[in-house]
This record gives sequence, structure tokens and C-alpha cells, in this order.
Amino acid sequence: MLYHLLEYIASNYDFPGAGLIKYISFRSMLAIIFSLFIALIIGKKIIRKLQKRQIGEEIRDLGLEGQLAKKGTPTMGGIIIILSILVPSILFGDLTNIYVQLLILSTVWLGAVGFMDDYIKVFKHDKEGLKGKYKIFGQVTLGIIVGITLMASDKAVIRMPESEKEAVEKIVHVEENSLEKIKLVDCKSTKTTIPFVKENEFDYAWLSPMKGRAGEIMGWIIYVIVIIFIITAVSNGTNLTDGMDGLATGTSAIIGSALGILAYLSGNIIYSEYLNIMYIPESGEIVIFLAAFIGALIGFLWYNTFPAQVFMGDTGSLALGGIIAVAAIIIRKELLIPVLCGIFFVESLSVIIQRMYFKYTKKKYGEGKRVFKMTPLHHHFQKEGIPAIITAPKNAIPEAKIVVRFWIITILLAALAIITLKIR
Repeated sequence: MLYHLLEYIASNYDFPGAGLIKYISFRSMLAIIFSLFIALIIGKKIIRKLQKRQIGEEIRDLGLEGQLAKKGTPTMGGIIIILSILVPSILFGDLTNIYVQLLILSTVWLGAVGFMDDYIKVFKHDKEGLKGKYKIFGQVTLGIIVGITLMASDKAVIRMPESEKEAVEKIVHVEENSLEKIKLVDCKSTKTTIPFVKENEFDYAWLSPMKGRAGEIMGWIIYVIVIIFIITAVSNGTNLTDGMDGLATGTSAIIGSALGILAYLSGNIIYSEYLNIMYIPESGEIVIFLAAFIGALIGFLWYNTFPAQVFMGDTGSLALGGIIAVAAIIIRKELLIPVLCGIFFVESLSVIIQRMYFKYTKKKYGEGKRVFKMTPLHHHFQKEGIPAIITAPKNAIPEAKIVVRFWIITILLAALAIITLKIR
């Protein structure tokens, strides 16, 4: 809104400084500052209201150090994060941009799903919350919307040299690359970036057993299915990671920073050509959204760091996972998610392994055995005792130390994800 107003002023009047609004870097700085201050200011007020209404976390005694002390801590703090993201994004983002629209939709959509889950837990006193099938339905529906939009919208394209466009559909836009005078065309494509490979592009259409027009349609169907899976997996992975003070918040902020860098490079024709990566027109605009995302999380961390004054709840965790997934999909870096979101991945994997092994041993030996002391994985290090298979210190590791170590691992994984642009 403010972006469009200042753009109009800059175009029609000689108003000092109004032209700065055209620069992504300037608007990103404004977005991160505004989101940080919004989170700090409204955070305190929302926490007070949550305390006043006695909207506190229900805690089960799982034998974890300091666990029972968290009982009654206000939850549903994801409202703080969502508001702090949306307000700067609407003010400083280009609301006509299809990618910004998708990210705003994803935030509101999964935030609403998470809010329903928290509402049932808190107000209906049902510890199970929203039934899993309804959560999955919400995530799958969002995946379908995102996939169909990327498939159908003429604004969601990649730009490539005309000589490399192969059988993909050519769109109206044609321009000359100023560096090498190569003709570039906008194309609808199911191509994505694959890490650690010399020719670092992979086309989902290659998985189709059919050729021609039928093969192209099947390629898009496969692409939409992959999008559904990624959104569901990442949002659930973020939800599982949200079990310690500041863990999901700090980890998501680091991942968002890496995605912001990748989005800026993918949306800049000079940098994308220099790094030999896919150029996605208009994708640089999501840097403003991701800047607001980072600022909101840093502001929320002020209240969420150990010992937490508020928990984000599913309202926040599902929305954060959805934003990360959709942003990665938009810039065609979704296959980097196992690296970039490595913490979310191993947290989810630990739960799957634990359940499968427990069921297998119970069926075979009549008594279920565990691989980890407790899952998700962060609780494995927090719980006393020695597990049957996976070794860990007998004594519990303090929660704050586990969180910081997971942050450090995420920083290393984010750096690795970025340098994959050159490692092939």
C-alpha cells in the first residue's frame, strides 16, 4: 500500500527520497525494522491479554527437566508473528506481485489452521486439538492452490536463453541480456534446481512416462503433487520442532535469512547469470516478505527465548513452515529443503523412526522398544537415562544449550545450502 503510494508520488512529483521505495534493499530494511518493532510493541500487549484470559499451555509430565515450570505459559503467540509479518509486507511489498500474494495467502491460511488447533486445545480443553486429518486437509488444499497458481499464472515464469527453452511454452516477453546480448524468453516450466549436480536443473516432466502434450500435463501434475508434499512436510516439521523455548523461532529466522539471499540472487538477472542459476522474474519481491519474516521472528524471540514468556503454538509453527516451503518452491529451490531445513527434517525423521521401530518390536517381541529416549529429537537430549540404540549423555542437557546448538547446526546447513550454488 505505502509502496504503491510512494511509487505514484515518485512517478508524478519531484518528491525528495520517494524514489528509494523502488529499491528492494531499501524496502527490505524498512520491512525488517518495522516487523521487529511491531513484534516488540504488540507482543507485550498480546501476552498480557493472553495472561488475562488465562490462555495458557497445558503441560503433560513427561519427566523432562524444567517442563512443569512452563505450565500456564501463554500460547497462541503465533498471532504476534503473523501480524508482524503481514503489516510490513502489505505496507512495503508490491501487492500486485503473484509471489507476494501466494506468501500472504499461505501465512493466513496455515495460521488459521493452527489457530483452530490451539483454540480447541485451550478453550475446549482437548489436548489432541484439531484432528490430524483436518490439518492435513488444510495443508493439502494450500498445496493445490499454490501448485495450480504457479501452473496457470502467466506471471509465474522462469526466464532463459531462447536456445535453451526446448519444448516449454514461450510467453510474450523477449529481451536481450545486456552482458552477452543473448535473447531471453519467459517460459512456463516445471524445472527446478537440484544441488550438487553439474547441470543443476531438474525437470519434473522427466518423470512422466508420456511424451508430448500429455507428458507436459503429467509433468505439471507431478509438480503439484511435489508442492503438496513439501508444504505438508515442512509445516509439520516446523510444528514438531516447536518444543523448546526459541528453538523453532531461531531456526526459522536462520532459514528465512538463507531463503532471502537465494531469492535476491534468483530475482537479479546479473547475479543469476554470474552464478549460472535459474532467473525468476519478479521473485526478488519476496525478499521484502522474508525480511518482515526475519524481523518478526527476532522480535518474537525477545519474549520466546528461555525462559519463554509466550509460546507460538500451532498458530505460529504451521504458518512458519508454510512460508518457508512456499518461498523455497517459488524460487525453485525446494530440493534444497532437506539441507536447508535439516533440523526440521531430522526432527520429523526421529518421530517416524521411533514409531515404526516401536510397532515392529512390539509385534515381534511382544514389547515395544525405542531407538531414542524420547522424540522429537530435541527431547532425546533433554531426557535422563540411556536409550537402547542411540547413544547420548546419561544426564540431561540443559534446554538452552540444546537450542543454541541446534541454531549453530542450522547456520552451518544454511551456509551449505547457499554454497551449493557453486558446488557442482
